[in-house]
Formats: sequence, C-alpha cells, structure tokens
Amino acid sequence: MAKPIVWGGIALALAIRFAFAAMGAQKQLGRRVEIATPLTSLMRLAEGQWLKQLGLSPYAGSAYHGSPLLLSLLGPLTSRGTGGQLLVRFHSSFFLFVVADLLGAFLLQEMGKMMDSAHQYYQAELRLDPQMSKSGVKELKSKSILQPGKGTGHAKVGLGDLAALLYLMNPFTIAVCVGGATSPIENLLVIVALYGALKGNAPLAAFGWAMSTHLSLYPAVLLIPISFLMVSGPDKPQWKVFERENRSKAHFPLQWERYGHFLFFSAVWWLSIILLSAAALGGREHLVEMLPETYGFILRVDDLSPNLGLFWYFFSEVFTHFREFFVMVFHANILFVLVPLTIRFHHRPLFLAYVMVAVTTMLKSYPSVGDAALSLGLLALFTPVLSDFRFSFLVLNGYLVVAILSPSMHHLWIWRGTGNSNFYFAMALVYACVQSILIVESVGTVIRHDRILWKSSEVRVKEESVMEHQHVD
Repeated sequence: MAKPIVWGGIALALAIRFAFAAMGAQKQLGRRVEIATPLTSLMRLAEGQWLKQLGLSPYAGSAYHGSPLLLSLLGPLTSRGTGGQLLVRFHSSFFLFVVADLLGAFLLQEMGKMMDSAHQYYQAELRLDPQMSKSGVKELKSKSILQPGKGTGHAKVGLGDLAALLYLMNPFTIAVCVGGATSPIENLLVIVALYGALKGNAPLAAFGWAMSTHLSLYPAVLLIPISFLMVSGPDKPQWKVFERENRSKAHFPLQWERYGHFLFFSAVWWLSIILLSAAALGGREHLVEMLPETYGFILRVDDLSPNLGLFWYFFSEVFTHFREFFVMVFHANILFVLVPLTIRFHHRPLFLAYVMVAVTTMLKSYPSVGDAALSLGLLALFTPVLSDFRFSFLVLNGYLVVAILSPSMHHLWIWRGTGNSNFYFAMALVYACVQSILIVESVGTVIRHDRILWKSSEVRVKEESVMEHQHVD
C-alpha cells in the first residue's frame, strides 16, 4: 500500500472509527438489531463472561450463544462484575476490532495482487493481447472487460487496493466495528481462509476455515470453493478455452498433495478447537451443553427477535407442528444453490466463495450488516470480470434505503407504537431483494464474461487460420 491515495483512505477510515468511538456511539450502535445479533452482540458476550466469573456456565442464561474461545478472548476485555452488577467496557475490545479490520483489509489487498497476477497470466496464455488479435479482443473491449490499465497493476489504484479501501470505508464495516459486534473477527477469519487457500498455504487456510466455521457455522459451505482453490489455484477461464489454444492439462497441474495437507491440518485444527473449548468450559462434559447452545441455537432459530433476516417473521407466524419442517427447508436453501453453482463455477473458486458468502448473508438465521460488509469487500476482487455489471445504481440505492429506513421502521414499531412488525419486515425484504439482485447480476455478468472469452478465442483462431492459408498461397 505505497500509494498516497491508499494511505489517505486508511487514515480516513481509522479517523472515522475513532471519531465515532470518542463520541460514545458504541452504546447506541450496539443496541441496533441491524448491527448486533444474538450471536455477535458484545453485550451478550459480556453477560456470558459475568456468569463465568460467578462460577456458572456461560450458557446458563439465555443471553450468550457464542464460542467459548471467543468468550475467553474478549470476555476479560468487555465485562467487569462489581457488587453483583454487570458493567460493559467497549473501548478495550474496540481496538481489537480495529486491528481485525486492518488485517482483513491487508489480506484483501494481497489477494487482489494475486488475482491481478493470475488475470494477466491467463490473458497472456490465451493470447488476448490487443496487438496480437484486434478483432478477437474487440468485443471484449466493447464490454470493458479487458481495458488496458483497468483491473491490472497499471491502474492508479490496484485491484487489491480497491478491495482494501472498499472494505475499510464501507459504512457497514465501520458500524459493526464501532458498534460492539464480533463480526470483524468472524469476517477476518473468513478472509484468512480464502487468503490461505489462494496462496496455497494449507495450514493457514485450514485454520481460517475451521475457526470461522466454529464461530458462526455458515462458513462450512466454503469448504468446496476452498478445496478447488487448493487443488486448481485461482480463478481462470473455462478449460474449453484453453483446449482451443492447444494448452494441455499438464500445463496447469492439479495440486492434490496440497489438498491432502489442507484436510490434515483441518482435522488438527478442529481437534484443537474441541480440546480448547473443553478447557475453556472447565471440562469435556460441558461440550454436550455447548453444542445445542451454539450450533443448535443457530439451526433451531430459537431467538425470534427482529433482524435483517427472513426467519424471525416467518417463524413467529408459522404453526408449531410445521416449524421443524420449514426450519429444515430454510437452511437447505443454501445447500440447494451450492451444487449448481459449484458445477458452473468450479473454474472460478474464489468467485464461488464470494457467491456463497453473499447467499449466506441473505439466508442465515441471524444476519447483520457485517455480513454484507464482507461480501462487498470480496466483490471488489472481481472488478476485471464484473465491469459489465448492471443495476449498480439500484443496488447502491437499495443499501441506502435499508440503512436509512430500517432504524426508522424499528423505532416506529418498538418505541413509538405507531407501526407494526410489517413495517420492519418490509425493510428485511428490501435487504433480501438487494442481495438477490447483487448475486444474480454478479453470476450473470461472469457467465457473460466467459461466453465473450469463448467467442473471442473462436474469432482469433479463425483469423489465424485465414492468415495461414493466405501465407501458404
């Protein structure tokens, strides 16, 4: 990050965070249901730590449902029991969240550099240089996919710099950092997993995936894109394009040994997590209590307090004897989209990971704006293939509507009593619609990009064939 504009963006992002913290915005933001969920709320974590200080299980009450490891890390920084009362300290954990955001931005920047290098490498392999095939690249340039200096290292702001700045300057990222939610740590671990897989570092990828899954369960679906990243490397065009260029599969060897290392270290990290959780809870017998209060709490959707998701409204209305069936159906939606997306985008594993992160952002039981911050940060890594993205104005305004009207609707319903649950659920539907548009249009744009690459290769091969015949004649 040597460019002044990047350093200026980082300084501005930090200044905004510290300014809000100095104004005491933590307490106000920490109560917002869009920012803090039953799983990420720092106030709930502080109550769990207080119960632990009293010699009770942190899951004895109905407040804390997070990881015992996260409780051991943040608990001493967030709570202090005096005279039988609970006092919450935000400032100690705030610095940790700022560091998590900075580390996440740095890793996104490094991922952008690797994606940038891979993009240029495969562009050279397919001989898509404008000087070599004018008409073959004409359609690509008309779609603004392979513009010189855009999405490459020659740009004023590189691909990694753009991703880092978008992540740090995102209002959602700032809100969860200042608001006392543990989302920055969860987002960092997901980024660590993807960074390690993209770099081919099996221990690091396994650590990020195991820890992120342990904290919030839903990153488990990233096992498939991470596996493809470990085996076949970063995103590339479809194999049929390389076959047309007479590139053999030996030119891009599969790293099965590296994937074996990833599976081994995943097992090691999971065993370590289980043992450390047992130690943090005071014995292995307490693990039986932890599982239903953490993963079971996520899957059963016990807490129906309002949030940006779709679960709370539906399950507050559904008949009790149908509840288990619909809980299964709602969770299965994530798995239903995973299979066709994997079949279509196995050659673009990092983009597949982004799509799955965006899908879980919309379909998880307790979503927050911190989840959207992560998906938008990853989205910037695909600027070269998403430059033909449509509806960006609609998506941006949709996020603005949610950010502005969601607190207003919640206030009218809960505090003023002049509204009802439909007011707030309308904002949840808007949020889901915006996410859906973003996902569908991203997928469609990448499919169009692959189709244009295929057509461009076809045109260039025909041109070369004609030139060879002319030369023979």
